[in-house]
Amino acid sequence: MIDLAHRRFYMFWIEIWPYEFYFVAGLLIMAGLGLFLFTSALGRVWCGYACPQTVWTDLFILVERWVEGDRNARLRLHKSKWNFRKWRLSLTKWGIWLAIAMATGGAWVFYFADAPTLLVDLFTGQAAFVAYGAVAILTGTTFLFGGFAREQICTYMCPWPRIQAAMMDEDTLTIGYRDWRGEPRGKHRKSAEADQLGDCIDCMACVNVCPVGIDIRDGQQLECITCALCIDACDDVMTKIGKPRGLIDYMAVTDEENERAGRPRKPSWKHVIRPRTIIYTVLWALVGAILVVALFTRAKTEINVSPVRNPVYVILSDGSVRNTYDIRILNKQNVEHIYDVQVRSENDLKLSFQGTGSNTVTVPADSTGSFRVFITAPAGSAAANGGLKDIHIWVEDWVTNEHAYSDSVFNGKGK
Repeated sequence: MIDLAHRRFYMFWIEIWPYEFYFVAGLLIMAGLGLFLFTSALGRVWCGYACPQTVWTDLFILVERWVEGDRNARLRLHKSKWNFRKWRLSLTKWGIWLAIAMATGGAWVFYFADAPTLLVDLFTGQAAFVAYGAVAILTGTTFLFGGFAREQICTYMCPWPRIQAAMMDEDTLTIGYRDWRGEPRGKHRKSAEADQLGDCIDCMACVNVCPVGIDIRDGQQLECITCALCIDACDDVMTKIGKPRGLIDYMAVTDEENERAGRPRKPSWKHVIRPRTIIYTVLWALVGAILVVALFTRAKTEINVSPVRNPVYVILSDGSVRNTYDIRILNKQNVEHIYDVQVRSENDLKLSFQGTGSNTVTVPADSTGSFRVFITAPAGSAAANGGLKDIHIWVEDWVTNEHAYSDSVFNGKGK
């Protein structure tokens, strides 16, 4: 949960405070390196299998198939005039799309507030206007992008097709057409020229199933999202006509060169495990290891000290010198704690909290306590008559032994 109101980021039992946002930055770096790794090994496999836009498009097309029938039936319905049947089927389809959009796209709002509470508030009309607005916008964009824009998002709005070329090389496994085996293509298998034709019967099955509407037989194209639907469609056709499967298949540029020359192709694992992917994997694991170490070694209690500079010091009626400090104690645990605060120095100094005179304070669970403290040097002491003195302000929980300290200075009146 990204709790913007209280400036917290939660992931399962892990709580990230604002100044610890480097954990989130590290996760984003790992996500980027993971995307580079998968793209280098298998092309746009993220786009074809895991991207939310692809998932929504596939799901919406599935609903469309359930409601309106197969591809040919949908085309006929699309070209027909608006009548009762077309309105009934269209409204049914749009209603299901809207429900899916609200349950998946609109649900993103639950990442920013307590989900059970917000869910009840949304249905009882007690949620804030911004919550309803966010749900409406996210639902609407999901409905439009998944139901109507579809492949246009991947082709024109997503930046990844323009970046992917830098992540791929001649050993990247991606979707390809074996034109040396399929060409020349043709449908007339019983004609006199049948023996001169390739395995491709030009059935257009690969084009019909392509979610971005390209013909993979024209070569690798920017729009291809590596979903492999054309592979499945072509393999089904090859099985039916008694030809070897794999006319369209995962392959690399080096595989094409070897097969054209009659040499065996490299095993798939050699394409996946190579220096480039190993480097990405090592970097990904290194960032992950650093984050894990930082997570388990971070302090549960921290203290920040800020000297009050106006005035720098105050001389009391008995001749003693007092400095004022603002301290913030961070209790990063989910229970309330009582802390004992002390000043440690080579000089004889005394610490007390403003308004109490005590050395102990209570900080609620999972919060920051702000306090003003006075540190006083007795009259005639070295700290009172000297210049700057180094001090350590120490905070400790005597029950859990959690402790922390911060360095600061004490200002004497000088000579």
